[in-house]
Amino acid sequence: MSKVAIVTDSTAYIPQEMLKRYPITVLPQVLIWGEETFRDGVDIQPVEFYTRLAKATVMPSTSQVSPVEFEKAFRALNAQGYDVLAITISNLLSGTMASAIQAKAALDGQPVELVDSNTTAMAMGFQVLAAAKAAVRGAGLVECKSIAEASQPRTGVIITVETLEFLHRGGRIGGAQKFLATALNIKPIIEVTGGKLEGIEKVRTRRKALARLVELVGERTGGKKPLQIAVLHANSQEDAESTLELAKSTYQVVEGSVTDVSPVIGTHVGPGTVGICWMVED
Repeated sequence: MSKVAIVTDSTAYIPQEMLKRYPITVLPQVLIWGEETFRDGVDIQPVEFYTRLAKATVMPSTSQVSPVEFEKAFRALNAQGYDVLAITISNLLSGTMASAIQAKAALDGQPVELVDSNTTAMAMGFQVLAAAKAAVRGAGLVECKSIAEASQPRTGVIITVETLEFLHRGGRIGGAQKFLATALNIKPIIEVTGGKLEGIEKVRTRRKALARLVELVGERTGGKKPLQIAVLHANSQEDAESTLELAKSTYQVVEGSVTDVSPVIGTHVGPGTVGICWMVED
């Protein structure tokens, strides 16, 4: 039986210590800032990004992993004797899956399978890790793909943003809505559902919004089964850590972590964003 390697993109936010344990290749998304181009999490790190963003007069934009980069990764892993399972950010949030499809089509029938995670951040990362753990146990390509797909209904991600400025710049909300929310100190709660971002609630004050993130995990999962939890943040480490502690004190958390929002996603949600991702234990 061939061994299996997992390929994903840099929006998965899988902690480095976990990446070292499993056969996972992370392909960086692309940040474009004026005349400069950066590989997400490689050429520019979150702390540097948010420091620069605070003073920037020119705003960055983003682009997905190219088909060429996917093809190079697929061919290299196949040459090492791996079958490949690629798990990417939702195709409704990015063109990354389209790049992976093009790359697979350029191959000569090598064993590569693709999975649209229908989400992002560690909600996707948990799917990647589920497949990678199966691969280490000796599961084949078809089984690893099935495990990744079966984990999707057990994962989720909900975020709150500190400011609507960046969603406004990206065309997701109008100027009047942005102004009203700012004036009233409203913090939107946003969920990735059906593969896309959906505003689900509006909460007044930052403190209440962070507490509501934790409450919503229980509402989505039933609050009774063991959970893996990851709290993501955009330059807001203290809030992320306190949110994780609240989740641990509220639910049966078997594994908890705090991860940075990478520059590519930070471009769209802005500094101060905090989110919570989960996977219900099978």
